[in-house]
Amino acid sequence: MQHNALEKTRAAAVAAARQARAAYRAGSRQPTAGVAPGMTQANMIALPRDWAWDFLLYAQRNPKPCPVLDVIEAGDWRTVLAEGADVRSDIPLYRVWRHGKLAEEVQDATALWAEHPDLVTFLIGCSFTFETPLQEAGIEVRHIADGCNVPMYRTSRQCRPAGRLHGELVVSMRPIPAHRVADAVTISARFPAVHGAPVHVGDPAALGIADIGKPDFGDPVRIKPGEVPVFWACGVTPQAAVMASGVPFAVTHAPGYMFITDVPDSSYHV
Repeated sequence: MQHNALEKTRAAAVAAARQARAAYRAGSRQPTAGVAPGMTQANMIALPRDWAWDFLLYAQRNPKPCPVLDVIEAGDWRTVLAEGADVRSDIPLYRVWRHGKLAEEVQDATALWAEHPDLVTFLIGCSFTFETPLQEAGIEVRHIADGCNVPMYRTSRQCRPAGRLHGELVVSMRPIPAHRVADAVTISARFPAVHGAPVHVGDPAALGIADIGKPDFGDPVRIKPGEVPVFWACGVTPQAAVMASGVPFAVTHAPGYMFITDVPDSSYHV
């Protein structure tokens, strides 16, 4: 009976993930934090084949912010992480980069694969994946509670360069009650494929963040008395590399608007 209940729960979660992707393909636009709870979410970046090796090496040298979950063949848009999904249309919002500059944001990137038929797509772990376990442990995830996007910040920490790619570490932040910080660290550390344990706890100035109330991406969130800002490596880090390195062309997810997979977050629990 317990096995049947678990199977039903998983089937419902997969159905929620597929329903969300279908809604995004149809034009729905919203941050994906809290959507399809229990299912792994992923960051996305697609680059021309000529840049794919540099990026793969960049991810290998910087596994904390760039944990690779899947690499999709040049020109393809299907992934083993989600049956029937299309990475060109199943993300709520995309960013288009030209010569290191943000050129536009679009809700459907299909035409860009026609423009650049050799795009190699990388799906990268996302910290949204361990937010359900945090909530199940009784730790409020503020941006979900407040219905906004997670705050993300560019830092003064440089990633290890690779080939033509270089750039700074980007982090996401969640306010955590001081007495629950150790719990949040322990829970997230069990998910190394989706950023794992925090990279910093406490003073944002130590990361070169001048104003915690003004994130570079996403939305500011309330920090209550007795709470501590906790920072995790973020999958927007590749976008910082695109900017810093002047990559001629790339397509990424918009920060906070992720690709929802059919893989349970428990699959990445160690």
